[in-house]
Amino acid sequence: MKLISFAVPCYNSRDYMRRCIDSLLVGGEDVEIIIVDDGSTDDTLEIAREYQREYPSVVRVIHKSNGGHGSAVNAGLAAARGLYFKVVDSDDRLEEPAYLKIMGIIRSHLESSVKVDMYISNFFYDNRDENKKTPMRYRAFLPRDRVFTWKDMRYPVKGSYILMHSVIYRTALLKKTGLRLPENTFYVDNLFVFKPMPYVRRMYYLDENFYDYIIGRDDQSVREDVMISRIDQQIRVNKEMYRYYSENYSLIRSHRRMGQYMLNYLEIITAVSSIMLIRSGTRDHIAKKNELWDYMKERDIRIYRRLRYTILGIGLNLPGEWGRKIASGVYGIFRNIWKFN
Repeated sequence: MKLISFAVPCYNSRDYMRRCIDSLLVGGEDVEIIIVDDGSTDDTLEIAREYQREYPSVVRVIHKSNGGHGSAVNAGLAAARGLYFKVVDSDDRLEEPAYLKIMGIIRSHLESSVKVDMYISNFFYDNRDENKKTPMRYRAFLPRDRVFTWKDMRYPVKGSYILMHSVIYRTALLKKTGLRLPENTFYVDNLFVFKPMPYVRRMYYLDENFYDYIIGRDDQSVREDVMISRIDQQIRVNKEMYRYYSENYSLIRSHRRMGQYMLNYLEIITAVSSIMLIRSGTRDHIAKKNELWDYMKERDIRIYRRLRYTILGIGLNLPGEWGRKIASGVYGIFRNIWKFN
């Protein structure tokens, strides 16, 4: 059996996909690389098939009509035969030393019959415009270099949430939960990480920089102007996360630290939605921000109160134009520090 199935969603990726796939090939015969061509109109499919011909026991190609990032991840997961599953976007890459180390850890756990549901590692924000790499680590609240459970975690630091770049999930767990991401929607990577968490029992954190998350392209989905133009999709994901937390409230809150972690994650996604709407500054977007918070209040008052009456929640809802300027200014400071878009 393959240890890891890597799904590589591709849409018009010819200019950078080779760098990504070459970094995955380091895993050799222990991995499978599922390149999902999401209806590209350039040479992406031809490049993918070239790799499949050269590495037939490692590379598989799926060609489908365009359905967005979530649709491509769904297709990759459905086809996955590896014990573990990871998504690597076609404009990103993996760091070889950490890659080889985590493969060795997975092998050792298999040999000792230790079942781990989720492996976690660090990643870089790799800003090519500024030639700067900023590492994102989880050592402040996750035990390092050992198998642990939710009760072993320290209470998570605000804003420290695990992204798709950080995780490798057990494939059977993802399929058991029936995970299916919305199609034709950006920002579904948050749902990919968020929804399986109530079913995770055993985790392992490798404090190494494994994933190189490359930012700086003009059309990248995390750029502020692009996020604002796609804000309805961000809100859709935000509401789905909120609805999921509400529908699974008892299960999630039965594990105290997991419940707090997932609430923190929901809080930061809600903050992103709110601040993008505030920074846009249009009357329509301010109305959408208010509608989002009204939706949460009406959907589940318990969760709403836990989000609204925190320092962050209060700051995002300061009244009037000056209140919005303060919230926007604080966001700008954090963005300049972390360089996340």
